[in-house]
Amino acid sequence: MIEKSSSKIIVEKSKFFGYLFEIDYLEEIKKIIEKVSGDNKKICHICYGINFNKEEIFKNDGEVGQPGKILLELLKRKGLNKHVLIVARIYGGVKIGPAGVGKAFRKCAEECLFN
Repeated sequence: MIEKSSSKIIVEKSKFFGYLFEIDYLEEIKKIIEKVSGDNKKICHICYGINFNKEEIFKNDGEVGQPGKILLELLKRKGLNKHVLIVARIYGGVKIGPAGVGKAFRKCAEECLFN
């Protein structure tokens, strides 16, 4: 696995951390999750999208707004295969609702992908 890029944004006191990894095997997601969760113990949600050959996988990790699906769609739109796009959230105490969560995850992921 190779970390290709990262990003960080703050929305309503919540911190969002984006990571793009290139992977050789689907099983590498376990190591990536361990790395991301180990970076900060306050992370409460780790959502991801994986585009790996013909497999499309996403995980919302209990978060509202379908952020995992958003991340997968961004990978596909960018044409990235054998990649994992992750956004981890540290909750800041302010509820931003499903639409706000979706927008925040998208913004963080786009900064990771397009900057």
